[in-house]
Amino acid sequence: MEHFDIVVIGSGPGGYRAAILAALAGKKVGIVEKAVWGGCCLNRGCVPKKAWHHTARLMDAVEQGAARGLVGTLRADLAAAWLHQQRIVDTVRENYINYLERLGVIRLEGTGSLIDARTVAVRDAENGTQTVTSDYVILATGSTPKANSALPETAGRIISTDTLFEQPPPTGRRVAVVGGGVIGVEFAYILQRFGFEISWFTGGPLLSRAGFSAQAMNVLRQSLHKHGIISRIGRPKLKSLSDDGVLLATESEEVLVDWVLLGTGRAPYTSSLGLDTTQVRTDANGFIQVNGQLQTEEPNIYAIGDCCSPEMTANQALADATTAVYNIVNTAARQRESLWVPKVIYSATTLARLGRNEEQAEDEGFEPAVGFAAFSSSPQALGQDDSQGFVRLIADMDSGQLLGGEIIGADAGELIHLLGASSEEPMDARVLAKRCYNHPARAEEVLNEVETMLSKWGMWA
Repeated sequence: MEHFDIVVIGSGPGGYRAAILAALAGKKVGIVEKAVWGGCCLNRGCVPKKAWHHTARLMDAVEQGAARGLVGTLRADLAAAWLHQQRIVDTVRENYINYLERLGVIRLEGTGSLIDARTVAVRDAENGTQTVTSDYVILATGSTPKANSALPETAGRIISTDTLFEQPPPTGRRVAVVGGGVIGVEFAYILQRFGFEISWFTGGPLLSRAGFSAQAMNVLRQSLHKHGIISRIGRPKLKSLSDDGVLLATESEEVLVDWVLLGTGRAPYTSSLGLDTTQVRTDANGFIQVNGQLQTEEPNIYAIGDCCSPEMTANQALADATTAVYNIVNTAARQRESLWVPKVIYSATTLARLGRNEEQAEDEGFEPAVGFAAFSSSPQALGQDDSQGFVRLIADMDSGQLLGGEIIGADAGELIHLLGASSEEPMDARVLAKRCYNHPARAEEVLNEVETMLSKWGMWA
């Protein structure tokens, strides 16, 4: 029976990073995967979605081409884009597997489950069951789309985003997008830019749990409305399926579409893990219970990412992996970081945030002040015909400590890293003012905003 220092169950972003970090620390590592290597983010989430979002943004730019001297027309083809994202995913996966092999990480193919706190069974339909032991186990099993009883998945007619990336897109141009969270907000925009006729249903306000400011949400709504993308409040139910399409009904209307994309949330994947053979416990929502160091009730078993985190983002899984491996390798007690993990949404505009909002800052005893700089005056943004959005920073008036920030607009997902900090190592806003910046660049609006804020407090210079 082979023995490991660390066995990771799940090869998504969190599991992959945990395996790499542990191997770089000199540990003997095994990583278990029951399906396609790379998990949801690589195969059915972040990576292919970003490829489609880039195409959608290019279609936006094309509409302004005439003013820039670009003549002609283009149209987006989702079938071709699906093949394109598959090629990207295949390339990334190959690189991913090669890196694991170079580091000496042993890949264990099959369904991993706990026999006890230090023994893992890996069951494969073709090769039978392999049993290994390990000093530590990291559970990184991710999540799956939530079932929707009102709209049960039906091949080619009612599908999740998992299915959309796993199989060529259904036929028909009339699409209902269901959900007002991240998935709904992103795909209502992406599919509309690919030329689909979108009916978008949300159960309430957009991104109600994402924590963005009212100003950010106003920019998002304006950006969506510019393309005629307007959400309808309502929870549709399936009324009928026929050759004519999928008939949906809410309390106030009926809508006939060719297919439906479900974006109504995800649930942690913890079934078939053998948790009942250990002291590991889940909460009422199915999330594995962990302490601040990401340990379960079994001190040698850690959990990271979607299976233990309501945030359910790849960014959080990656941060969790760093925390868990650090604590294992150093026998330390680094706390899980959530506050400073970037939250980024890719829609008709890009929204990125991290840190505290004003209310959180006040609750923690800070005296927060907000600084604001719009991209409408940025030479770079104007030169790109894309001047929507802003930089919004929150800092403590007494100390100058950066407490949080938002960047809305093009490249926000990259720019947000300028504000990076951690709970252990807070950033002084004066650091942002002392940096040197490229010109012209969107990043200059961070400099402009922080210089203005600090000058008001007599802290600049």
